[in-house]
Amino acid sequence: MGGACSRKPERDSEDSPCRGLSRRFCKSGSLKWWTSSFAYPSVDFHLRKGDCPSLLELCIKKINEQFLFQQDIDRYNSFSMLPRDISQQIFNKLVCSQRLTSVSLEAFRDCALQDLDLGEYAGVNDSWMDVISSQGSSLLSVDLSGSDVTDFGLSYLKYCENLLSLNLNYCDQISDHGLECISGLSNLTSLSLRRNDSISAQGMSILSGLVNLVKLDLERCPGIHGGLVHIQGLTKLQSLNIKWCNCITDSDMKPLSELVCLESLEISCSKVTNFGISFLKGLQKLSLLNLEGCLVTAACLDSLADLPLLSNLNLNRCNITDDGCEKFSRLENLKVLNLGFNDITDACLAHLKVLTKLESLNLDSCRIGDEGLINLAEFKNLRSLEICGGGLTDAGVKNIRALSCLMCLNLSQNCNLTDKSLESISGLTRLISLNVSNSRITNSGLQHLRTLKNLRSLTLESCKVTAYDIKKLRSTHLPNLVSFRPE
Repeated sequence: MGGACSRKPERDSEDSPCRGLSRRFCKSGSLKWWTSSFAYPSVDFHLRKGDCPSLLELCIKKINEQFLFQQDIDRYNSFSMLPRDISQQIFNKLVCSQRLTSVSLEAFRDCALQDLDLGEYAGVNDSWMDVISSQGSSLLSVDLSGSDVTDFGLSYLKYCENLLSLNLNYCDQISDHGLECISGLSNLTSLSLRRNDSISAQGMSILSGLVNLVKLDLERCPGIHGGLVHIQGLTKLQSLNIKWCNCITDSDMKPLSELVCLESLEISCSKVTNFGISFLKGLQKLSLLNLEGCLVTAACLDSLADLPLLSNLNLNRCNITDDGCEKFSRLENLKVLNLGFNDITDACLAHLKVLTKLESLNLDSCRIGDEGLINLAEFKNLRSLEICGGGLTDAGVKNIRALSCLMCLNLSQNCNLTDKSLESISGLTRLISLNVSNSRITNSGLQHLRTLKNLRSLTLESCKVTAYDIKKLRSTHLPNLVSFRPE
């Protein structure tokens, strides 16, 4: 959850570090001897030769070792007299080892813990919330994702007024009433409510009071259509995720035009069209936009051209064709572009060659052939390239060998590629991932991969290659290869 130095200062006067270890061992202080805030699992101390650990460092290590092997943890009634940093370590260790129970949780009452990461932890329900809330104003982050906590249990958090981050993903028993319980947590900067069928547009009105929100995640919340109007006043919001909300339409886009600090917006798999995208033109700080599966065409590029900082654009599975693709040339700051599963051809690539800042390009299952790859000599900064299911041959792959910065290359499902393609890319020594599945690659072609010393992943499924030969290549020439198929 980040270092302690990044935390919001505590209000209680007893938390002042100048008080040393007094006041319950400075339980709520941020101790300088702790090198990494709330490491998960426990801190490992790597001392240089001649260095001597501090007494408190040895304390933490010893306590963690003790609880790692001790089978009767439930006999401890309370850790509240320990410094907070130590009790936090013990809590993290129990969670990590899946040994925290509703009984052992009671020992952490009033420990002033800051981070409670219980995401996907079995057994978490309303009965846990009293101890969780007892951390009071010290509590900064809570993850209850996948739990059985209900609206009633969520009401306990109203006493944790300094809470900054709250994760309620997949908590299907949380409804609008539950949101009312946290409406007073005005210090919240991050709220995640993924996959919730019970939150409605009316319930969204409660979020309007969370004026310090920086990140809001409403992925797969199907009932929020019409509710985005209630968040237009959250002018500090930088990240909004409403993907897989198929209820979202163009009318929901207009309120977003007020979110002037928005940097990341994900609205994939919605009913938004080119008209809805036009409302985003004023978002001058927007750098990431995910429109995968939306009903947009290349005409939306007119609006996107007004976004000066747009660097990451996902148009996967949209209605993009060659018609209007010349407008891509106006998005000169793009670094990541996903055009997979669109009906585009080599003609579109001719308009992309001016995007010299591109680092990642996805053309999966497009109608790209050898002629289109001629335009790739222009992408000197390209690190990731995916052209699956196209009509590439060995002649086209020759145009890739000049992309010396490539680290990830996926040419799978191009069934006409042979060993000569591996020879063409043998000079791409920065490659860490290579996929040439469903091609005519043979064991003989593997010799061309000997120069790829950085390769960590190699996929050659449905090729004339055996696992034995890949293992032999790894043992003699590719020491960093950890993942390969066939295996």
